[in-house]
Amino acid sequence: MSWRDTVDPKLLAIVDRVDKKIAPRLAELDDQIVENEAKVLHAFQNHNVAESDLTGSTGYGHYDEGRDKLEAVYAEVLGGEDALVRPQLISGTHAIGVSLLGLVRPGDEIVYITGKPYDTLQEVLGITGDGVGTPKEFGIGVDWVDLLPNGEADLDAIQKRVTEKTTVVAIQRSRGYATRDSFTVAKIAEMIKAVREVAPNAYIFVDNAYGEFSETREPLDVGADLMAGSLFKNAGGGMAKTGGYIVGRKDLVERVSYRFTVPGLGGAEGATYGSLDAMWQGFFIAPQTTGNAIKGAIFEAALLEELGLDVSPKWDAPRTDLIQTVNFGNPDDMVHFAKAIQHNSPIDSFVTPIPERMAGYEDEVIMAGGSFVQGATIEFSADGPLRAPYTLYLQGGLTYAHVKLAIIGAAADTFFSKED
Repeated sequence: MSWRDTVDPKLLAIVDRVDKKIAPRLAELDDQIVENEAKVLHAFQNHNVAESDLTGSTGYGHYDEGRDKLEAVYAEVLGGEDALVRPQLISGTHAIGVSLLGLVRPGDEIVYITGKPYDTLQEVLGITGDGVGTPKEFGIGVDWVDLLPNGEADLDAIQKRVTEKTTVVAIQRSRGYATRDSFTVAKIAEMIKAVREVAPNAYIFVDNAYGEFSETREPLDVGADLMAGSLFKNAGGGMAKTGGYIVGRKDLVERVSYRFTVPGLGGAEGATYGSLDAMWQGFFIAPQTTGNAIKGAIFEAALLEELGLDVSPKWDAPRTDLIQTVNFGNPDDMVHFAKAIQHNSPIDSFVTPIPERMAGYEDEVIMAGGSFVQGATIEFSADGPLRAPYTLYLQGGLTYAHVKLAIIGAAADTFFSKED
């Protein structure tokens, strides 16, 4: 029996219509994948990556040639001078926190110019929580510039708020749990230009979560000084089991490395045993995996819009990350759809997720994601806080085929079963 035989004919007709509509857009993604893969392949060749570089080190991790080459490859591909790519960076939030806190000293200030940072970073920065260990405790200011009503950066307000005394200007590329569009590299370039005009010496940091390989340029290519992200998002290609990266100017990577470990050691130590081969292989296939996820997001947007839902971005809009949002307008459909995503996952498909309070979040959150790597949002997942307009954030997908089947299954279970 074909999978098509199990789908409601009315839904199947919509799927076929969507397939034809998005075919040219998917072909454009194939060209982007090849362009990004060429950069990765050439970097591997330029640094003479050998089989012996896949083994990893133990103990202190001294003289880990494979780790050092991997960091050089990351720097070349992502547009930096140096990088830290480590399994000891436990998440994107950790990599971002290490970067921001490593750049500042008492009396300095961090200013986000893309609105209020997303939920988990608010505790890191002392915006919420008890403030222990945050910039606030060390007399470091944290502020942000609100976005315009249309979700764009307010360049005039940025130039008024950022001064020569501002130490770090931070840019959040993805939308997080906001409803605004994610910022393209071209938009980030405009922000950087505006900042440089009033604060030429400020460190410009980009939270690059979900963004790697979603375009053919990265924020460092347009003037950012430092950026960070997670290896169980795009850069790990679905292969890396843990880890994060920090990449950018050599002096700044060294500076934050002392926050990552301790002064005097920096990035010279840190064993990679058991993880280095997957980090290498994951980065090699990351352009393809990211491309598959974006193709899946385009299908999601087109199909769910056909079903009358409010989606962002639209299927034919420019893409700069993996995130696809769907507004359900009510908590019941949102939770039902998330449960259906879980039931169409390869791992833990028998599990039913329920909304709950989670550390770092202000509202109850529903999280669905039967992934091979716990919490990997390069794998297909869905999550969101239970607050109006009841938006579910769809992310990732190791293969386009899986995203397509899972979304069709979730749509059938949520909307078409009600008509039976």
